[in-house]
Amino acid sequence: MLSRRALSRSLLAMGSLLALGTVALAQQQVQTGSLATPAPAKAKPDKSPKAGSLATQTEIVAGQDQQPMLGANSVSAMQGAISIYEEIVAGGGWEELETRTLKKGAKGQAVIALRQRLIRENYLPFDSLSSETAAVFDDEMVDAVKAFQTNHGILPSGIAAEKTLAELNVPAETRLGMLRENLTRVEAYAQDLTGDFAILVNIPAAQLETVEYGHVYSRHNIVVGKLDRPSPTLVSKVSDINFNPYWKIPASIVEKDIVPKYMADPSYLQQMNIRIFDGVEGPEVDPAIIDWTTTPPERYFFRQEPGPHNSLGSVKINFPNKFMVYMHDTPHRELFGRNVRFESSGCVRIDQVQTVVTWILDRTQAPLDGPTYEALINSTEQYEQPVDNGPDVRWMYLTAWATDDGRVNFRPDVYGLEGTDFIFGQPQPRTY
Repeated sequence: MLSRRALSRSLLAMGSLLALGTVALAQQQVQTGSLATPAPAKAKPDKSPKAGSLATQTEIVAGQDQQPMLGANSVSAMQGAISIYEEIVAGGGWEELETRTLKKGAKGQAVIALRQRLIRENYLPFDSLSSETAAVFDDEMVDAVKAFQTNHGILPSGIAAEKTLAELNVPAETRLGMLRENLTRVEAYAQDLTGDFAILVNIPAAQLETVEYGHVYSRHNIVVGKLDRPSPTLVSKVSDINFNPYWKIPASIVEKDIVPKYMADPSYLQQMNIRIFDGVEGPEVDPAIIDWTTTPPERYFFRQEPGPHNSLGSVKINFPNKFMVYMHDTPHRELFGRNVRFESSGCVRIDQVQTVVTWILDRTQAPLDGPTYEALINSTEQYEQPVDNGPDVRWMYLTAWATDDGRVNFRPDVYGLEGTDFIFGQPQPRTY
Protein backbone atom coordinates (compact mmCIF):
# COMPACT_ATOMS: atom_id res chain seq x y z
CA MET A 1 0.00 0.00 0.00
CA LEU A 2 1.09 3.61 -0.55
CA SER A 3 1.93 5.46 2.66
CA ARG A 4 -0.23 8.38 3.72
CA ARG A 5 2.63 10.75 2.82
CA ALA A 6 3.09 9.16 -0.62
CA LEU A 7 -0.63 9.30 -1.28
CA SER A 8 -0.73 12.97 -0.31
CA ARG A 9 2.16 13.74 -2.67
CA SER A 10 0.34 11.92 -5.47
CA LEU A 11 -2.82 13.92 -4.92
CA LEU A 12 -0.95 17.21 -4.90
CA ALA A 13 0.97 16.32 -8.05
CA MET A 14 -2.09 15.36 -10.02
CA GLY A 15 -5.02 17.28 -8.57
CA SER A 16 -7.34 15.37 -6.30
CA LEU A 17 -9.03 12.38 -7.86
CA LEU A 18 -11.29 12.01 -4.85
CA ALA A 19 -13.91 14.18 -6.50
CA LEU A 20 -14.24 11.57 -9.20
CA GLY A 21 -16.84 9.81 -7.12
CA THR A 22 -19.42 12.45 -7.95
CA VAL A 23 -18.24 14.38 -11.00
CA ALA A 24 -16.37 11.89 -13.19
CA LEU A 25 -16.82 12.32 -16.94
CA ALA A 26 -17.69 9.59 -19.36
CA GLN A 27 -15.16 10.05 -21.25
CA GLN A 28 -6.44 1.31 -45.86
CA GLN A 29 -5.37 3.61 -48.70
CA VAL A 30 -8.22 3.65 -46.21
CA GLN A 31 -11.52 2.13 -47.25
CA THR A 32 -13.81 5.06 -46.69
CA GLY A 33 -17.48 5.63 -46.27
CA SER A 34 -19.96 3.21 -44.82
CA LEU A 35 -21.19 -0.24 -45.70
CA ALA A 36 -24.23 0.28 -47.89
CA THR A 37 -27.22 -1.55 -46.44
CA PRO A 38 -30.85 -0.62 -46.84
CA ALA A 39 -32.15 1.92 -44.35
CA PRO A 40 -35.74 2.73 -43.49
CA ALA A 41 -37.63 4.53 -46.23
CA LYS A 42 -37.43 7.64 -44.08
CA ALA A 43 -34.48 8.08 -41.76
CA LYS A 44 -35.44 8.55 -38.15
CA PRO A 45 -34.49 11.89 -36.61
CA ASP A 46 -31.50 12.12 -34.31
CA LYS A 47 -32.48 10.73 -30.95
CA SER A 48 -30.43 9.94 -27.88
CA PRO A 49 -30.38 6.28 -26.80
CA LYS A 50 -32.40 5.27 -23.78
CA ALA A 51 -31.03 6.94 -20.65
CA GLY A 52 -28.75 4.70 -18.63
CA SER A 53 -28.10 2.25 -21.46
CA LEU A 54 -24.73 3.63 -22.61
CA ALA A 55 -21.31 4.07 -21.07
CA THR A 56 -20.90 7.41 -22.84
CA GLN A 57 -23.48 10.01 -23.81
CA THR A 58 -24.01 12.45 -26.64
CA GLU A 59 -24.72 15.79 -25.01
CA ILE A 60 -24.00 19.50 -25.01
CA VAL A 61 -21.94 20.35 -21.93
CA ALA A 62 -21.15 24.01 -22.65
CA GLY A 63 -20.73 26.07 -19.49
CA GLN A 64 -19.73 23.09 -17.34
CA ASP A 65 -15.96 23.71 -17.65
CA GLN A 66 -15.32 20.13 -18.71
CA GLN A 67 -11.78 19.38 -19.83
CA PRO A 68 -11.21 17.97 -23.34
CA MET A 69 -9.28 14.83 -24.23
CA LEU A 70 -6.52 17.01 -25.69
CA GLY A 71 -5.63 20.56 -24.75
CA ALA A 72 -2.91 23.02 -23.82
CA ASN A 73 -2.16 21.24 -20.53
CA SER A 74 -2.44 17.65 -21.74
CA VAL A 75 1.30 16.99 -21.80
CA SER A 76 1.81 18.17 -18.22
CA ALA A 77 -1.29 16.25 -17.10
CA MET A 78 0.12 13.08 -18.67
CA GLN A 79 3.49 13.66 -17.00
CA GLY A 80 1.73 14.07 -13.66
CA ALA A 81 -0.21 10.84 -14.19
CA ILE A 82 2.99 9.01 -15.11
CA SER A 83 4.61 10.20 -11.87
CA ILE A 84 1.68 8.85 -9.86
CA TYR A 85 1.71 5.45 -11.58
CA GLU A 86 5.48 5.19 -11.24
CA GLU A 87 5.00 5.58 -7.50
CA ILE A 88 2.19 2.99 -7.52
CA VAL A 89 4.40 0.52 -9.37
CA ALA A 90 7.34 1.22 -7.06
CA GLY A 91 5.02 0.49 -4.14
CA GLY A 92 4.18 -2.96 -5.50
CA GLY A 93 1.20 -2.19 -7.70
CA TRP A 94 -2.09 -3.73 -6.65
CA GLU A 95 -3.43 -7.18 -5.87
CA GLU A 96 -5.59 -9.03 -8.38
CA LEU A 97 -9.24 -9.22 -7.36
CA GLU A 98 -11.30 -12.39 -7.46
CA THR A 99 -13.87 -12.42 -10.25
CA ARG A 100 -16.90 -12.14 -8.02
CA THR A 101 -19.59 -9.59 -8.75
CA LEU A 102 -20.00 -7.05 -5.97
CA LYS A 103 -22.66 -4.38 -5.55
CA LYS A 104 -24.17 -2.11 -2.95
CA GLY A 105 -24.88 -3.93 0.28
CA ALA A 106 -22.24 -6.64 -0.21
CA LYS A 107 -20.04 -7.36 2.81
CA GLY A 108 -16.85 -9.21 3.60
CA GLN A 109 -13.21 -9.58 2.66
CA ALA A 110 -13.89 -9.23 -1.07
CA VAL A 111 -15.32 -5.76 -0.43
CA ILE A 112 -12.24 -4.82 1.60
CA ALA A 113 -10.02 -6.00 -1.27
CA LEU A 114 -12.02 -3.90 -3.74
CA ARG A 115 -11.79 -0.89 -1.43
CA GLN A 116 -8.01 -1.33 -1.22
CA ARG A 117 -7.80 -1.54 -5.00
CA LEU A 118 -9.80 1.68 -5.48
CA ILE A 119 -7.63 3.47 -2.92
CA ARG A 120 -4.53 2.56 -4.94
CA GLU A 121 -5.69 4.79 -7.82
CA ASN A 122 -7.10 7.45 -5.48
CA TYR A 123 -10.75 6.70 -6.19
CA LEU A 124 -11.28 6.44 -2.42
CA PRO A 125 -9.56 8.18 0.49
CA PHE A 126 -7.02 6.18 2.46
CA ASP A 127 -9.00 6.70 5.67
CA SER A 128 -11.99 4.79 4.32
CA LEU A 129 -10.12 1.56 4.95
CA SER A 130 -10.16 2.18 8.71
CA SER A 131 -13.82 3.18 8.93
CA GLU A 132 -16.42 1.00 10.61
CA THR A 133 -17.96 0.25 7.20
CA ALA A 134 -14.72 -0.75 5.45
CA ALA A 135 -16.13 -4.21 4.74
CA VAL A 136 -19.44 -2.86 3.41
CA PHE A 137 -20.13 -1.89 -0.20
CA ASP A 138 -21.63 1.48 0.72
CA ASP A 139 -22.65 4.59 -1.22
CA GLU A 140 -19.08 5.87 -1.18
CA MET A 141 -17.93 2.71 -2.93
CA VAL A 142 -20.77 2.93 -5.44
CA ASP A 143 -19.58 6.42 -6.41
CA ALA A 144 -15.96 5.27 -6.60
CA VAL A 145 -16.83 2.31 -8.83
CA LYS A 146 -18.89 4.58 -11.09
CA ALA A 147 -15.95 6.96 -11.37
CA PHE A 148 -13.64 4.09 -12.29
CA GLN A 149 -16.12 2.80 -14.85
CA THR A 150 -16.55 6.23 -16.41
CA ASN A 151 -12.80 6.63 -16.81
CA HIS A 152 -12.57 3.25 -18.51
CA GLY A 153 -15.49 3.61 -20.91
CA ILE A 154 -17.75 1.22 -19.00
CA LEU A 155 -21.44 1.78 -18.24
CA PRO A 156 -21.31 3.53 -14.83
CA SER A 157 -23.61 1.16 -12.95
CA GLY A 158 -21.74 1.20 -9.65
CA ILE A 159 -21.63 -2.62 -9.78
CA ALA A 160 -18.24 -4.33 -9.93
CA ALA A 161 -19.06 -7.05 -12.47
CA GLU A 162 -17.05 -8.92 -15.11
CA LYS A 163 -15.92 -6.08 -17.37
CA THR A 164 -15.16 -3.73 -14.48
CA LEU A 165 -13.22 -6.42 -12.64
CA ALA A 166 -11.21 -7.17 -15.79
CA GLU A 167 -10.17 -3.51 -16.00
CA LEU A 168 -9.41 -3.38 -12.27
CA ASN A 169 -7.14 -6.40 -12.73
CA VAL A 170 -5.00 -4.85 -15.46
CA PRO A 171 -1.57 -4.63 -13.76
CA ALA A 172 -0.25 -1.25 -12.66
CA GLU A 173 2.84 -1.84 -14.79
CA THR A 174 0.62 -2.14 -17.86
CA ARG A 175 -1.20 1.09 -17.04
CA LEU A 176 2.12 2.88 -16.60
CA GLY A 177 3.32 1.57 -19.95
CA MET A 178 0.13 2.80 -21.62
CA LEU A 179 0.57 6.27 -20.15
CA ARG A 180 4.18 6.45 -21.30
CA GLU A 181 3.35 5.34 -24.83
CA ASN A 182 0.39 7.68 -25.11
CA LEU A 183 2.44 10.63 -23.85
CA THR A 184 4.31 10.52 -27.16
CA ARG A 185 1.00 10.55 -29.03
CA VAL A 186 -0.39 13.39 -26.94
CA GLU A 187 2.72 15.47 -27.63
CA ALA A 188 2.31 14.90 -31.37
CA TYR A 189 -1.44 15.49 -31.52
CA ALA A 190 -1.19 18.66 -29.42
CA GLN A 191 1.40 20.24 -31.69
CA ASP A 192 0.03 23.37 -33.42
CA LEU A 193 -3.36 22.93 -31.78
CA THR A 194 -4.61 26.52 -31.50
CA GLY A 195 -6.94 25.93 -28.56
CA ASP A 196 -9.68 28.19 -29.95
CA PHE A 197 -11.90 25.71 -31.81
CA ALA A 198 -11.24 22.04 -32.41
CA ILE A 199 -12.93 18.76 -33.23
CA LEU A 200 -11.26 15.88 -31.39
CA VAL A 201 -11.89 12.28 -32.42
CA ASN A 202 -10.53 9.51 -30.20
CA ILE A 203 -10.80 6.23 -32.08
CA PRO A 204 -10.40 3.74 -29.16
CA ALA A 205 -12.97 5.70 -27.14
CA ALA A 206 -15.38 6.00 -30.12
CA GLN A 207 -16.04 9.57 -29.01
CA LEU A 208 -15.85 13.05 -30.51
CA GLU A 209 -15.58 16.37 -28.73
CA THR A 210 -16.15 19.87 -30.01
CA VAL A 211 -13.88 22.18 -28.05
CA GLU A 212 -13.78 25.94 -27.70
CA TYR A 213 -11.20 27.90 -25.72
CA GLY A 214 -10.00 24.86 -23.82
CA HIS A 215 -13.40 23.52 -22.74
CA VAL A 216 -15.75 20.93 -24.20
CA TYR A 217 -18.82 22.36 -25.93
CA SER A 218 -20.38 19.02 -26.90
CA ARG A 219 -19.50 15.36 -26.70
CA HIS A 220 -20.74 12.78 -29.24
CA ASN A 221 -20.81 9.03 -29.57
CA ILE A 222 -19.35 8.07 -32.92
CA VAL A 223 -18.93 5.02 -35.11
CA VAL A 224 -15.34 4.43 -36.27
CA GLY A 225 -13.51 1.91 -38.43
CA LYS A 226 -13.84 -1.83 -38.11
CA LEU A 227 -10.82 -3.88 -37.10
CA ASP A 228 -10.32 -4.91 -40.73
CA ARG A 229 -11.02 -1.36 -42.01
CA PRO A 230 -9.44 0.84 -39.34
CA SER A 231 -9.75 4.62 -39.18
CA PRO A 232 -6.50 6.57 -39.67
CA THR A 233 -5.05 9.23 -37.40
CA LEU A 234 -4.45 12.70 -38.81
CA VAL A 235 -4.24 16.46 -38.35
CA SER A 236 -6.31 18.84 -40.46
CA LYS A 237 -8.89 21.67 -40.42
CA VAL A 238 -12.53 21.69 -41.53
CA SER A 239 -12.75 23.01 -45.09
CA ASP A 240 -16.40 22.63 -46.11
CA ILE A 241 -19.73 20.99 -45.32
CA ASN A 242 -21.80 19.10 -47.88
CA PHE A 243 -25.56 18.87 -47.42
CA ASN A 244 -27.27 15.94 -49.15
CA PRO A 245 -23.92 14.62 -50.40
CA TYR A 246 -23.31 12.09 -53.10
CA TRP A 247 -21.38 9.07 -51.87
CA LYS A 248 -18.55 8.52 -54.32
CA ILE A 249 -17.95 4.90 -53.49
CA PRO A 250 -14.29 3.79 -53.27
CA ALA A 251 -13.21 0.83 -55.38
CA SER A 252 -12.34 -1.15 -52.26
CA ILE A 253 -15.93 -0.97 -51.02
CA VAL A 254 -17.30 -1.65 -54.50
CA GLU A 255 -15.26 -4.85 -54.58
CA LYS A 256 -15.94 -6.04 -51.04
CA ASP A 257 -19.51 -4.89 -50.52
CA ILE A 258 -21.40 -3.43 -53.46
CA VAL A 259 -20.74 -5.91 -56.25
CA PRO A 260 -21.28 -9.02 -54.05
CA LYS A 261 -24.62 -7.59 -52.87
CA TYR A 262 -25.65 -6.78 -56.44
CA MET A 263 -24.75 -10.28 -57.65
CA ALA A 264 -26.80 -11.77 -54.82
CA ASP A 265 -29.74 -9.43 -55.53
CA PRO A 266 -29.89 -7.61 -58.92
CA SER A 267 -32.33 -5.09 -57.46
CA TYR A 268 -29.82 -3.98 -54.83
CA LEU A 269 -28.38 -1.01 -56.75
CA GLN A 270 -31.84 0.33 -57.51
CA GLN A 271 -32.92 -0.11 -53.90
CA MET A 272 -29.89 1.80 -52.71
CA ASN A 273 -30.13 4.45 -55.44
CA ILE A 274 -26.58 3.65 -56.65
CA ARG A 275 -25.68 4.61 -60.22
CA ILE A 276 -22.71 3.48 -62.28
CA PHE A 277 -20.79 5.69 -64.72
CA ASP A 278 -18.03 5.10 -67.25
CA GLY A 279 -15.68 7.46 -65.42
CA VAL A 280 -16.53 10.32 -63.05
CA GLU A 281 -17.85 12.52 -65.86
CA GLY A 282 -18.74 9.69 -68.21
CA PRO A 283 -22.09 8.31 -69.37
CA GLU A 284 -24.24 6.14 -67.13
CA VAL A 285 -23.82 2.39 -67.53
CA ASP A 286 -26.36 -0.42 -67.22
CA PRO A 287 -24.91 -2.87 -64.66
CA ALA A 288 -26.78 -5.77 -66.27
CA ILE A 289 -24.52 -5.70 -69.33
CA ILE A 290 -21.29 -5.99 -67.36
CA ASP A 291 -19.57 -9.25 -66.45
CA TRP A 292 -18.80 -8.52 -62.80
CA THR A 293 -16.88 -11.76 -62.35
CA THR A 294 -14.06 -10.44 -64.55
CA THR A 295 -14.42 -6.65 -64.30
CA PRO A 296 -12.02 -4.93 -61.86
CA PRO A 297 -13.83 -2.72 -59.29
CA GLU A 298 -11.98 0.43 -60.32
CA ARG A 299 -13.14 0.16 -63.93
CA TYR A 300 -16.39 2.05 -63.27
CA PHE A 301 -17.40 4.93 -61.03
CA PHE A 302 -20.10 4.09 -58.48
CA ARG A 303 -22.14 6.91 -56.94
CA GLN A 304 -24.97 6.81 -54.43
CA GLU A 305 -27.48 9.63 -54.86
CA PRO A 306 -28.75 11.81 -52.00
CA GLY A 307 -31.76 10.47 -50.18
CA PRO A 308 -32.88 8.30 -47.26
CA HIS A 309 -30.63 5.36 -48.22
CA ASN A 310 -27.47 7.40 -48.69
CA SER A 311 -24.76 5.98 -46.48
CA LEU A 312 -23.50 9.45 -45.60
CA GLY A 313 -26.88 10.56 -44.33
CA SER A 314 -27.85 14.19 -44.74
CA VAL A 315 -24.51 15.93 -44.22
CA LYS A 316 -20.76 15.42 -44.60
CA ILE A 317 -17.96 17.40 -42.93
CA ASN A 318 -14.81 17.60 -45.07
CA PHE A 319 -11.20 18.36 -44.23
CA PRO A 320 -8.05 17.90 -46.35
CA ASN A 321 -6.33 14.55 -45.81
CA LYS A 322 -4.57 11.89 -47.86
CA PHE A 323 -6.77 9.07 -46.55
CA MET A 324 -9.98 10.21 -48.28
CA VAL A 325 -11.90 10.15 -45.00
CA TYR A 326 -14.46 12.53 -43.55
CA MET A 327 -17.10 12.83 -40.82
CA HIS A 328 -20.75 12.35 -41.64
CA ASP A 329 -24.32 11.58 -40.70
CA THR A 330 -25.79 8.10 -41.22
CA PRO A 331 -29.20 6.53 -41.86
CA HIS A 332 -28.22 3.78 -39.42
CA ARG A 333 -28.42 5.72 -36.19
CA GLU A 334 -29.23 2.59 -34.23
CA LEU A 335 -25.46 1.94 -34.11
CA PHE A 336 -25.08 4.88 -31.71
CA GLY A 337 -27.10 2.86 -29.20
CA ARG A 338 -24.26 0.37 -28.82
CA ASN A 339 -21.32 0.57 -26.43
CA VAL A 340 -18.98 -1.01 -29.01
CA ARG A 341 -19.04 1.15 -32.14
CA PHE A 342 -16.32 -0.11 -34.48
CA GLU A 343 -18.52 -0.60 -37.53
CA SER A 344 -17.51 1.83 -40.29
CA SER A 345 -15.18 1.43 -43.24
CA GLY A 346 -12.81 4.10 -41.97
CA CYS A 347 -14.84 7.30 -41.82
CA VAL A 348 -16.46 8.69 -38.67
CA ARG A 349 -20.24 8.75 -38.23
CA ILE A 350 -21.46 11.30 -35.69
CA ASP A 351 -24.44 11.00 -33.37
CA GLN A 352 -26.55 14.18 -33.46
CA VAL A 353 -24.41 15.57 -36.25
CA GLN A 354 -26.58 18.69 -36.56
CA THR A 355 -25.09 19.94 -33.28
CA VAL A 356 -21.58 19.72 -34.74
CA VAL A 357 -22.54 21.34 -38.06
CA THR A 358 -24.36 24.20 -36.32
CA TRP A 359 -21.43 24.67 -33.94
CA ILE A 360 -18.97 24.92 -36.85
CA LEU A 361 -21.01 27.44 -38.79
CA ASP A 362 -21.96 29.51 -35.74
CA ARG A 363 -18.28 30.05 -35.02
CA THR A 364 -16.93 30.57 -38.51
CA GLN A 365 -19.61 32.44 -40.46
CA ALA A 366 -23.33 33.15 -40.55
CA PRO A 367 -25.21 30.95 -38.03
CA LEU A 368 -27.40 28.17 -39.37
CA ASP A 369 -30.75 28.09 -37.58
CA GLY A 370 -32.87 24.97 -37.17
CA PRO A 371 -35.48 25.71 -39.86
CA THR A 372 -32.77 26.48 -42.44
CA TYR A 373 -30.94 23.27 -41.58
CA GLU A 374 -34.13 21.24 -41.93
CA ALA A 375 -34.98 22.92 -45.22
CA LEU A 376 -31.55 22.10 -46.60
CA ILE A 377 -31.59 18.42 -45.75
CA ASN A 378 -35.23 17.93 -46.71
CA SER A 379 -34.63 19.38 -50.18
CA THR A 380 -32.36 16.42 -51.14
CA GLU A 381 -30.49 18.92 -53.32
CA GLN A 382 -26.74 18.85 -52.92
CA TYR A 383 -25.39 22.03 -51.38
CA GLU A 384 -21.78 22.79 -50.47
CA GLN A 385 -20.94 25.33 -47.78
CA PRO A 386 -17.27 26.40 -47.66
CA VAL A 387 -15.93 26.98 -44.14
CA ASP A 388 -13.46 29.81 -43.65
CA ASN A 389 -10.80 29.28 -40.99
CA GLY A 390 -12.48 26.08 -39.85
CA PRO A 391 -11.78 24.37 -36.52
CA ASP A 392 -8.76 22.14 -36.08
CA VAL A 393 -9.40 18.44 -36.62
CA ARG A 394 -7.53 15.71 -34.75
CA TRP A 395 -8.21 12.03 -35.30
CA MET A 396 -6.28 10.39 -32.48
CA TYR A 397 -5.42 6.96 -31.20
CA LEU A 398 -5.38 7.44 -27.43
CA THR A 399 -5.71 4.42 -25.17
CA ALA A 400 -4.72 6.55 -22.20
CA TRP A 401 -5.06 10.26 -21.53
CA ALA A 402 -5.15 12.61 -18.56
CA THR A 403 -6.70 16.01 -18.01
CA ASP A 404 -5.46 18.79 -15.77
CA ASP A 405 -8.49 18.46 -13.49
CA GLY A 406 -7.06 15.15 -12.25
CA ARG A 407 -8.78 12.52 -14.37
CA VAL A 408 -6.93 9.58 -15.93
CA ASN A 409 -8.70 7.61 -18.66
CA PHE A 410 -7.93 4.25 -20.26
CA ARG A 411 -9.45 2.50 -23.26
CA PRO A 412 -8.83 -0.87 -24.99
CA ASP A 413 -6.17 -1.12 -27.68
CA VAL A 414 -8.77 -2.00 -30.33
CA TYR A 415 -6.40 -1.97 -33.31
CA GLY A 416 -3.52 -3.70 -31.53
CA LEU A 417 -1.13 -0.76 -31.89
CA GLU A 418 0.43 -0.64 -28.43
CA GLY A 419 4.17 -1.28 -28.55
CA THR A 420 4.45 -0.30 -32.22
CA ASP A 421 5.27 3.42 -31.74
CA PHE A 422 2.21 4.23 -33.84
CA ILE A 423 1.20 7.91 -33.87
CA PHE A 424 0.01 9.06 -37.29
CA GLY A 425 -1.15 7.17 -40.36
CA GLN A 426 -3.15 4.20 -41.47
CA PRO A 427 -3.21 1.20 -39.09
CA GLN A 428 -2.89 -2.22 -40.62
CA PRO A 429 -6.18 -4.16 -40.81
CA ARG A 430 -6.80 -6.87 -38.25
CA THR A 431 -8.65 -10.03 -39.18
CA TYR A 432 -8.92 -11.54 -35.71
